[in-house]
Order: sequence, then C-alpha cells, then structure tokens
Amino acid sequence: QVTLGEMILKSNASKIRYLAEGEVLAGFAGAAADGLALLGRFEEKLAEHNDLLRAAVELAKDWRTDKYLRRLEAELAVLDTQRALILTGAGDILEPEDGIVAIGSGSGYALAAARAMLRFGKKMDIGEIAKKSVEIAAEICIYTNLNIKVLELK
Repeated sequence: QVTLGEMILKSNASKIRYLAEGEVLAGFAGAAADGLALLGRFEEKLAEHNDLLRAAVELAKDWRTDKYLRRLEAELAVLDTQRALILTGAGDILEPEDGIVAIGSGSGYALAAARAMLRFGKKMDIGEIAKKSVEIAAEICIYTNLNIKVLELK
C-alpha cells in the first residue's frame, strides 16, 4: 500500500515485479517514487552485468556515492533462484543466511512468522508461507495491508 502519514492513499499498489525476463524478483518498500527510481537503477545494473549480486553491488556503490541517490528513502528486496538480497537505505547489501527476505514497516513481524512456519509449521509451499506471513504482519502493523500479491520464480 501507499501511505501519506497515517492515511492510506492506495491499498492495491504493486511494489513487486519480475525482472530479467522472469529470472529475478524485485520489490521495494519506502517512498514509492524513491523505490521505483531504485528499482529502475537496479534493473539497468542487472541488464548490464547479468548477475544478481554484481548488480546489487554496483547499485550499492552508486547509492552510497551519488548525491541524488543518497537521499532516496527506500529499500529493495531482490532474488533469483540462487540467492536473496536486501539493499538497505544506507546502501548496504544483506544476504540472510536462511534466504528469507522481508522489507518495509511490517518486515520484522513477517520475517518472524515465516521463520516460525518453516521451522515448526506444517508443510506449506513457499508462496503460501509468504502470504500467511504478511497476513500475520498485517494483524500487527498498521502500515501493512491484506492486499497481498504472491509472485514465484520457476
């Protein structure tokens, strides 16, 4: 969703998309215009280097040094079939050891829920775990809504 302060402006905003002809999933959290700008830059780096980690490193370099990019308030989650990364607003690249990424205001709740389901829950596919995790986060975080779109890599 897109919010302005404590008001929801758009509840059905899509902040995730396929890149690289469906080989990469990318999403953003934070200011919508900033997230879209960063996603566009990441897509350019991915096309240039054809490698998820290398594209993330190159974007992080720009993010830290470019006068314009440094001011952007957003974070990205990007993944392919080999790895999942979080690019923070500080220009850091994080690769969670369990491969679970969550960004945005409800990310801590969603991350905890996903880990709990993977460790102790009944067998569910990863898409169902992702959806249930965001649903749990939405029960706790006022900035997380229940308009959930799940995309999966093949």
